[in-house]
Amino acid sequence: MHHTATSPPSGPTDAPSATPAPSLPETQKRILVVLLASQVLSGVGLAAGVTVAALLAQDMLHSTTLAGLPSALLTAGSALAAVTIGRISQTRGRRPGLAAGYLAGATGGAGVVAAAALGNPALLFISLFLYGAGTAANLQARYAGADLAAPRHRARALSTVLVATTLGGVVGPNLTAPAGHLAAALALPPLSGLFLISSAAFALAALTLLIWLRPDPLLLARTLPSEPEAPERTGTGPAPDVPQPVTHRRPGLPLGVLVMVLSQLVMVAIMTMTPVHMHDHGHSAAASGLVIALHVGAMYLPSPLTGALTDRYGPTATAAASGLTLLAAGILAAAAPADSVLLLTLALVLLGLGWNFGLVSGTTIITDAVPLATRARTQGVVDVAIAMAGATGGMTSGIVVAAAGYPLLALTGAAFALALLPTVIVTSRKARPAHLPRNAGNWS
Repeated sequence: MHHTATSPPSGPTDAPSATPAPSLPETQKRILVVLLASQVLSGVGLAAGVTVAALLAQDMLHSTTLAGLPSALLTAGSALAAVTIGRISQTRGRRPGLAAGYLAGATGGAGVVAAAALGNPALLFISLFLYGAGTAANLQARYAGADLAAPRHRARALSTVLVATTLGGVVGPNLTAPAGHLAAALALPPLSGLFLISSAAFALAALTLLIWLRPDPLLLARTLPSEPEAPERTGTGPAPDVPQPVTHRRPGLPLGVLVMVLSQLVMVAIMTMTPVHMHDHGHSAAASGLVIALHVGAMYLPSPLTGALTDRYGPTATAAASGLTLLAAGILAAAAPADSVLLLTLALVLLGLGWNFGLVSGTTIITDAVPLATRARTQGVVDVAIAMAGATGGMTSGIVVAAAGYPLLALTGAAFALALLPTVIVTSRKARPAHLPRNAGNWS
C-alpha cells in the first residue's frame, strides 16, 4: 500500500482508531453527493457533442461523408484525456484529475462557439478534440464513486454516480432550440448555442469538485487498511480479512475491457448517425433532440437497477444482457421506417440500455481486478481503449451511411453485439478459476 502524504483535511487527529469505522460511510455518502452534483452539470455538457456536433460539421463542410468526424474527434480527445486524468488522479487524487478534465472540456466548448462564429472548420475540429476531455472526466467520475465502496457494493456505488448524468443528459438535448435562440440573440450560429451552455456547465462541474470533493476518495482509500479481495460474485459473504494476492484477479480485466469496448463501439456508431438520418428525412432538430434525450436517459437512468442486479447476479450475466440488448437495438434501428420517430426512439432507448449494462458490468469487473496501488492509472488506460472504440465507431459511421445507408450501419452494430455473447461466455470461463495466478501485469 502507498503511504499518503496528503491526509484528508476533514479527519480528526485525536482519535485515529475510532474514526475510520463510524465516519467512512458518512464520508462516502458526502463524496457521492458531490459527485452527483458535478455529474448533473457535466451531463448537460455531454448533450452538445451528441446532438449538434455532427449537424454543425455537416453545415460547415456541406457534406454527410464527414458527419461522423466530430464524434471521432470527441472520442479521440476523450482517449487522450482519459490517460491524462488517470495519471493525475494516480499521483494527486481524483479531485485535481477530474477538475482538469472538465476545465479542458469547457475550453473546447468555447472554441467550438468561436469556430462556428468564424466559419473555421480547422478550429472546430481542434476544439471538438479538446471538448472530449469533459466526456472523459464524466465517465471517470464513476471510479471515484467506487473508491471507498465495499467490494460487494461497488456496482451500486458507481451506478449511483452514473445515474446523476441522466438529468443533465436528458435536459441538455432539449435545450437545443432555446440555446439556438440564445446564440442568435448573441449574433452566433444557432447550432453553437448548445456548446455555449455546455461550456459553462463543464466549468461549473470543475468548480464543484475543486471546492467540495474533500477528502479525496482515492487518497483516503489508500490510508485505510488493506481491502480484502472481492469474492467471486455468487452471493457469498466477504472474503477473509487477510489480503490475498491481487494477481489472481487479473483474468477479469480483459473481460471487463472487452465488454465496454464493444458496447461503446456499437452505441457510438448508431447514435452518431441517428440525428443525421432523421435530419435527412425531414425531421426537425427538436425531434432528433428528443430522441437523443431519451437515448441518453436510457444510458444512465437504469444505473441503480443495473448496479443492484450486477451485485446480486454477477457482472458476467449483466454483460450478456448488454450484448442481447444491443443486438435488439441494432435490428430495430435497421428495420424502423425513416419517418417513424417512435420506432427510432425505441431503438435508441434499447441502445442506451445495452450500453449501460456493458458499462456497469465492465467497470465492476475492472475495479475488482485492479489494486489501489495502480487503480487510477489502469482505469485511465482502460478508458483510452473505450474512447478509441468510440472514435472508430464515430468515424466509420458517416462513411458507412454515405456509402450504404443507415440500416446497414445499424445491422453492422447488431452483428458486433451478437459477437459479444460467445466472447463473454468463453472469456468468463477462462477467468473462472480465480485461485490460479495468471500473468497479466502488462495491464497495470
